[in-house]
This record gives sequence, structure tokens and C-alpha cells, in this order.
Amino acid sequence: MPKTKRNKRFEVLENRPVHKDGFIGEWVDVGLYAMGSPNDPKPSIKIENGRVVEMDGVRREDFNMNEQFVADYAIDLAMAPKAMAMSEQEIAHMLVDINVPRTECTKIMQGLTPAKIAGVMDKLDIAEIILAMHKMRTRGKPGNQAHITSATDNPVLLVADAAEGALRGFLEVETTVAVVRYAPLNALSLLIGSQTGRPGTLTQCSLEEAFELQIGMRGLTAYAETISVYGTENVFIDGDDTPWSKAFLASCYASRGLKMRFTSGTGSEVQMGAAEGKSMLYLEVLCIMLTKGAGVQGLQNGSISCIGVPGAVPSGLRAVAAENLVTTALDLEVASGNDQTFSHSDLRRTARTMPQFFAGTDFVFSGYSGVPNYDNMFAGSNWDIEDEDDYLALQRDFKVDGGNRPVLEADVVAVRNKAARALQAVYRELGFPPITDEEVELATYANGSKDITPRNIPEDLKAAERLLKEGINGASVVKALAKGGFEDIAKNVLMMLKQRISGDYLQTSSWVAKDGYVWSAVNDPNTYTGPGTGYQLSPERWEEIKNIPWAIRPEDV
Repeated sequence: MPKTKRNKRFEVLENRPVHKDGFIGEWVDVGLYAMGSPNDPKPSIKIENGRVVEMDGVRREDFNMNEQFVADYAIDLAMAPKAMAMSEQEIAHMLVDINVPRTECTKIMQGLTPAKIAGVMDKLDIAEIILAMHKMRTRGKPGNQAHITSATDNPVLLVADAAEGALRGFLEVETTVAVVRYAPLNALSLLIGSQTGRPGTLTQCSLEEAFELQIGMRGLTAYAETISVYGTENVFIDGDDTPWSKAFLASCYASRGLKMRFTSGTGSEVQMGAAEGKSMLYLEVLCIMLTKGAGVQGLQNGSISCIGVPGAVPSGLRAVAAENLVTTALDLEVASGNDQTFSHSDLRRTARTMPQFFAGTDFVFSGYSGVPNYDNMFAGSNWDIEDEDDYLALQRDFKVDGGNRPVLEADVVAVRNKAARALQAVYRELGFPPITDEEVELATYANGSKDITPRNIPEDLKAAERLLKEGINGASVVKALAKGGFEDIAKNVLMMLKQRISGDYLQTSSWVAKDGYVWSAVNDPNTYTGPGTGYQLSPERWEEIKNIPWAIRPEDV
């Protein structure tokens, strides 16, 4: 049979990176439907004697545990009659109307049921979602968060990368592990590195929830966010959890002075085979309302590790932006995703970021990879350190504060070296396996784990066990740093320990400045009501964004 003659242009197009991505048509029964599924419930509410007896067409006696939790804790019953009587179109108009204050919108949104909220989002196109997100984010100043990980869990490389990440402007840095038992040492590296690069940078070691709480109580981390909630009962049960157990866990963090937020995202229920035929956004709205009901300050969402699922269906990335908007509209902090790779196409991965980048969110990324992607232990990031100059250029192109700072090579080298030497001193004072001068030198100039000699892993793991067994904590680190000649870093670590006592950073959308002052939605609320209002780039910040080091200066020509 003769071979079919091909059009040359189509042959070229089929070899483009985007054709390596997965795409699928809408499949209602399994939940592969972004927004407005025909299976989504119709909005309704009935309140009797101060209690919800019907929500979205389901009687109270038929509620599953998510519906019961949302009905009991996540809806403002005083506002519900007024809010539910409004049309979805009317509420959507409020969200984009610059003449309607943000506070008025949040009051209405908190009186809505999950189905009503999902319906409101479906009335907005992507440009309107961006405008609404710009108005509805909780904090005035946008920020950013970085992943700092290592394929080899190399502590010297991690401390240097954490210092550089903090210097580059990331307000939070998060690590995880390749080998679970390395976790205490990874947390230690991030603590020292972050406080070397910029005092006040918050750190997290993402692992099993009980460990995260334990390591946080020891003062080795400052926050947590990998406390997952789900939109269907079956997925929750598979994780041996309930909304009540997650709320209890949240209270454990708060009572110990630790910042925390939940994690969710469109597509998780599909990924786990229990979407019950509902749209991804509707199930995510349930997750957001569970978070609100639990009293948690914020949410890491934007599909997160499930991004390939909404990325495969029509309007999926619009649904991802919509879930970020819902979070802010319910007056919660949002770390808005953009943290896991999902596409072979540089054009798609950039476009996926732009709604949050242009709107500005509390944390535009909930994990910009501050290391090369081969070292990213969160399954790779949508953006990594090798894209940093592109990101800085985009900030400059559009006069947008995306949270990151241009830096000079000499400053990066200096801070990486100082952080590595500080960790070297701490390891010496604690009796951990020595860090050689050669390791310090290699980490100072390295791009990733391919550029540094391997550690003696069995000996490091023994040190990690000692750290846990011997009760080594933040105070131990402060003493070791001071004794080792790094009193300035010791004072910075001590400042972060003091935050547990004041508790100021438990406020919604918090971050800590280098002088220890806490900024949040309380003292830096988003007041956007149109051009010239809300957060504006200061002349100093605009000069910083403009002056990327490789730009030609007129005076040098």
C-alpha cells in the first residue's frame, strides 16, 4: 500500500515539543472536566434554626463528611440568604468591578455554597479572572517561594543554594529529600542558608505531617504547607484522614507558633480515581472551603502536583487560575502553584504562569525551583534557576513585581561561601561528619549536584539520627553558630525562633522582613480599587527591577 503523502508543514508541527504533552477530550464520568460539568450540583441552601439543613440539593441527613464540614464551619449563615439570592452573573461583576471594594466581595463570597462559587467562576473569562485576582489577593505586596533540594541530599550544596535563594528575594524556601532519613540535615541546611542570604526567610521541610510538626517544634523549620485536603470523601478516607483530623493538625501547628497552610488543587481526585464525575473546579472549591472552615490562614493550590490533569483538558488552565481566585476571594492566603513541570512546551509553561504573574499573588510560585531541575526532588518545576534571567526580564518587560531580585555574581559567590562555611562550623561544633574546605569551595561555585563531590552518606545519616535522638534544636544551632564565629547568622536564627513566641506570622499571608518585622494581610492589606491604587512599585523597587546586570547602560557606551 503506497505511503500517504504528508504536508511538510504538518510534519514540522507534529515534531514540536507541545505534541509530547498529553491532551484528552472532556470525559465527564471520570471527572476529566475542568469547569461547569453537567454533573455538578445546582446551588441551593436552606437554613433552619441557625443550621444548614440543605446545601446544593443535598439534605443534611445525606451529607458526606466534606459537605457536613463545609455546611457547619465554612459558610457565613448571616450572609448566606443575601448572597445566595444574587445571580452568579451579578457576583462575577462584583469581582471585576473596581468600584466594589475587596472587603465587600469577600463578605458575599463567604455566604455562598460550593456549587454557587463554582458557578460564579464559570462566568469569568481568563482576563477577568486575572483582574479579579489582582483585586482579591489578600496582601498588598506580592511575593515568591522557592524549592531548594538536591538529588544527592548534599547538605553543603543545600545550604549554599538556600542562601542564594534568599538573596534572590524568595520570601520562603522549601526542601524535601531524596532519602527520607536525610530530612533533619536538609532542614538544618535550609535554616542556616536562608538566614545567611536574607534574615527572616521562612523555611520548610516537606515530608510526612507528623515529622514536619516535630522538626518545626524543634525550631529547625518555620512553616508547613503539605497538609493535603481533598474534594471527595473516598480520597480523604484513602489517606486515613477527615476534615476534622486536618483541622486538629492545623491547631497543633498554630499552638506551637508555626505558620502553616493546607494544600489542594484541581485534578487530585481524578488522579486518585475518585472524582465522582464532578468538575475539577467544583471539587477544588470544596477543598478551599474546608480550608476556610478549619481556620487555616491559607492554601497552596493551583493544581500543584496534579497539573498534568487539568493541563490535558479544555479550559483546564483557566480552572487552575480560577481556583487561585476562589482562595483569595474567601480571604485566604494563596501560594498559587506554578511549581511542577507539566509541559514540554516552553510557550505553554510560560503561559500557564502569566495569570498569577500579571495579577500578583501572595506567592506567585509555591515552588520556583531555586536549583536545576535535575536536582528538584518535587518532580521538577515549571521554572528553575536556569530560567531566572528570563523571569527577571519579564518583571522588567511588564513592570511587574514577581518577587525576585537581580543579583550580582560576586554577591552570590560571597553569600554561598559564607553559608557553606557557617554549616561547616556547625557540623564541627555538633560533632557531625566534617565538611572539608574543598566541599565549601565546590558548593560556592556549583550549579548543581553534578558539580560537587559526594558525601559519605552512611555517616551523614548517623548524624541525622543523632540530631533527632539527642534533641538538637534551634537553640543548639544558635550556640554552634556563635561558637563557630558566625554571630550575625546566630542572631538571625534566634530572631526566627522568637517569632514562635510573638505569633505575628500566624496572620494571613505573612512574611518576615530582615529586621524581624512581620508583614501580612493585617498591616499590608490589598486595597486595589483601580489604577493608581493598591500595591505600587516604589521608585527603589522599580530601579532594582530595571537594572538587570546584563543591560547596556548609556553611560557605558
